[in-house]
Amino acid sequence: MTDGADDGGLRLGTPAGRWVLLATVLGSGLAMLDGTVVNVALAHIGEDLDAGFSGLQWTVNAYTLGLAALILLGGSLGDRFGRRRVFVVGVVWFAVASAGCALAPDVGTLVAARALQGVGGALLTPGSLAIISASFHGGDRAAAVGAWSGLGGIAGAVGPFVGGWLVEWSWRAVFLVNLPLAALVVWVALTHVPETRDPAAAPGLDLTGTALAAVGLAGVTWALTEGGSGWTTPAWVALVVGIAALTAFVPVERRSPHPLVPPSLFRSRVFTAANVVTLLVYAALGTLFLLLVLQLQVVAGFSPVLAGASLLPVTLLMLLLSARSGALAQRIGPRVPMTVGPLLAAAGVLLLLRIGPGASWVLDVLPGVVVFALGLCLTVAPLTATVLDAAPDRYAGAASGVNNAVARSAGLLAVAVIPGVAGIGGADYTDPVAFGSGFRTAMVIVAVLLAAGGVVSALTVRRAPGDVDRIPLERCAHCGISSPQAYPRE
Repeated sequence: MTDGADDGGLRLGTPAGRWVLLATVLGSGLAMLDGTVVNVALAHIGEDLDAGFSGLQWTVNAYTLGLAALILLGGSLGDRFGRRRVFVVGVVWFAVASAGCALAPDVGTLVAARALQGVGGALLTPGSLAIISASFHGGDRAAAVGAWSGLGGIAGAVGPFVGGWLVEWSWRAVFLVNLPLAALVVWVALTHVPETRDPAAAPGLDLTGTALAAVGLAGVTWALTEGGSGWTTPAWVALVVGIAALTAFVPVERRSPHPLVPPSLFRSRVFTAANVVTLLVYAALGTLFLLLVLQLQVVAGFSPVLAGASLLPVTLLMLLLSARSGALAQRIGPRVPMTVGPLLAAAGVLLLLRIGPGASWVLDVLPGVVVFALGLCLTVAPLTATVLDAAPDRYAGAASGVNNAVARSAGLLAVAVIPGVAGIGGADYTDPVAFGSGFRTAMVIVAVLLAAGGVVSALTVRRAPGDVDRIPLERCAHCGISSPQAYPRE
């Protein structure tokens, strides 16, 4: 598995082990932070660059598109050419793109730079956990993954707050702060992280499948985003091209000797059902986190700092309760938590309908956020464990990658579609009355998606208690809010 490394012999408590953990935590933190703090900056970005709401949608979606389309390829590149090498390339790429975002003179340039950020994220994200898996001794590996997960959760918790503080100075600082962090990660990785690669990696790369996935997601997303303000001929053409590419992706994967998505995974009814639940839940999450911070700033009059800090209870409760939720699923099976969790989260979203002009954080925001977070805690760890449990051991990395790509694609498409369906477009984000009306409609849609996830779980996830015990809890105890926990290939 290694090339010039200690054959997975690092110990967590040693200086060498701590250096590897530092590099992987900071590296994955770069991608994680940009998935959260940019939402806090959207109102200021739109005002400064004179962008319509579709420009704000693309500021979010361009990054997610690059990440969703290429994250599976990023893992394969690391396995074949060296995980540290691809990780460092991804960090440098991410930093250069971040500089482009900070210097963007208009929204078009910003969107292009955000897409390049997504490519960098797709190269560095799979590598962070893969480096840990390949570098640490078997007895320390689970503890290292747990430490990576916990420290990453802390970064996610402080990210919106720090982002709000930076936005009050300048939204460009949200991207500039990535540069010194990236420089530190590159230095640590090159001087202290051993190189590893998988000698059993596929001899080729599924470039055709990757291209079809990228073209398909880009075409459908662009069509649905632009279609929200009127279906023109280019939008219809993009939709047809996107659907055709995604349709062609299926037979290409079946014939590929080294597919991005092993077709045999979907022979499992539970694996398919769990990914349907992922699609519904993460579509809801992508929409909620985009619109809630705008509602708090545009309609309720919150500062960027307070709007970002309003979501802190979600991450804190995830840190405190996700492991307990995973343990509960191990005892009673995942069906009940995956049913009750999305329904509880839907109830929390409906409580957020109380947010309006002059809203109180304690009375109008906190109750809904807490109820939503409790539902999310019940859902995410059992969902990740169910996906991994339904796949053969040899496909654990592929199963996690597919689930991660499904989650990101769900958020991508939801952000493209739901605001338009709710009537949000143009300069509505600058009009408290128009945006508030669209927000209420969108939150009802989000609640319906979450409730549908609970219903699908109740009808399809049927596992006997204890069946998920073979999935190490440390691997899924803290799962990302914006996407499921990555799972290192072994």
